[in-house]
Amino acid sequence: MTTTTFDSPLGLVRVTGDDAGVTAIACMDITADEPAPVYLPEPVEQAVLQLTEYFAGTRQTFDFLINPVGTTFQQTVWKALLDVPFGTTRSYLALTRRIGDEKAIRAVAAANGKNPLWIVVPCHRIIGSDGSLTGYAGGLWRKQWLLEHERGGTGQLSLF
Repeated sequence: MTTTTFDSPLGLVRVTGDDAGVTAIACMDITADEPAPVYLPEPVEQAVLQLTEYFAGTRQTFDFLINPVGTTFQQTVWKALLDVPFGTTRSYLALTRRIGDEKAIRAVAAANGKNPLWIVVPCHRIIGSDGSLTGYAGGLWRKQWLLEHERGGTGQLSLF
């Protein structure tokens, strides 16, 4: 596995992966203290490029190879997250309905919180049924920033 970092408006972004795909993307409140790797596998290099474009406002979708590690249920939830369009939000309840098990709302919320691919698998687009910004591993201020960034800084977010 290769790990690299780059600066973003939300802090230092760490991207980890290999030729089989990117396994983790996270934002951190620290500065880089390691030299950049000499070689970046293609998926990692593409992730850095595409995330940089996302932050610049020139990219809305990602097409690099991903390879998140998780349980079958987590993988199901993460796949459903990929269907939430840029600039929109869904409730946790809507997400549970999407995967076909409305009673699994707590498990869906837990899987959402374990998403290893920040931004790319858009867990930040999942909000409370009342429109509230519920938990976010990167901090609610980052979730708010991402949602505002995706709506272009104007207008209301769409719940559906």
